[in-house]
Amino acid sequence: MRLGVLFSGGKDSVFACYRAMQTDEVAVLITLVSGNEDSYMFHTPNISRAGLLAQAMRLPLLSWPTRGVEEEELADLRDALEEASRRWKLDGVVTGAIESVYQASRVQRICRDLDLWCFNPLWQVHQGDYLRLLLSAGFRVIVTGVFAYPLDRSWLGAEITEERIRLLEDLQRRYRINPAGEGGELETLVIDGPTFYQSVEIRHASTTYHNYRGHYLIEEAALVDRPGTRDVDHAYQCDIDARPGGSA
Repeated sequence: MRLGVLFSGGKDSVFACYRAMQTDEVAVLITLVSGNEDSYMFHTPNISRAGLLAQAMRLPLLSWPTRGVEEEELADLRDALEEASRRWKLDGVVTGAIESVYQASRVQRICRDLDLWCFNPLWQVHQGDYLRLLLSAGFRVIVTGVFAYPLDRSWLGAEITEERIRLLEDLQRRYRINPAGEGGELETLVIDGPTFYQSVEIRHASTTYHNYRGHYLIEEAALVDRPGTRDVDHAYQCDIDARPGGSA
C-alpha cells in the first residue's frame, strides 16, 4: 500500500512512519503548520524543522498551513490529505496517535470520507515500553516542550534516556502524567534513527520557561553524515508548498 504519514518530527509520528515502512511504502510525509501554538490537533514546537527531518529521511514533504482554529483546522487537514492523496496516489494515512480519541476519531472520519485507510500503529501501546522500544530501535529523541507540573526547565533539550524514562514512570505513579506525553505534558523532536540517512545537529537553541510551561526553540540546525554511511546528495529537495497558488 502507498501511505502518507501525518508528520511533525516528534517521536510518535517518526516511529509510526518507521512501523509503516516495515510493511508498506511511505510515499510522502504530511505536515500541518499551525498558526496556533495551542492547537488541539497538531504538534507545534519546532514544526518548521519537519522539512529538515524529511530531508534526513529522503522523503517528500507536503507542508500545509492552518490557522489552528478549533474544529476549523479539520477542514485544512482534509484539504491536505486530499491533495496528498491526489499527488501521490495514496491508499491510506498513518498517524502517531496513542490514546487521544479526540485526534484519532477526527482523522479517521476524514480518511473515511476520502476513502483512505487510517493506520494507527501505536494505538494503546504501553507508554513506558514504547519509550524503551524507541531507544532499542536506535532513535534519538529530545524534549522540545514541557507543559505540566512537575516537569521543570531541566527537561528542555534533554535527550530521552533510560534514566529519563524511569523518571517519567515515577512521575506517572506520583502525579498521573502520561510518560509519553500523550496528555500534552511534553513534546519531542527526533534527531536520529534507523530511518535517517543523516543526523540532525542542533547548533543553536534557546529556552523559555515559566510556571511549568517551557519551550526549547531550535534556532539553527543542520544535517550531518552519520558514522559509517556514505555521503548523501545535499541538494535533495523535499519541501513542497501546496498552498493555493504555491509551487508544486
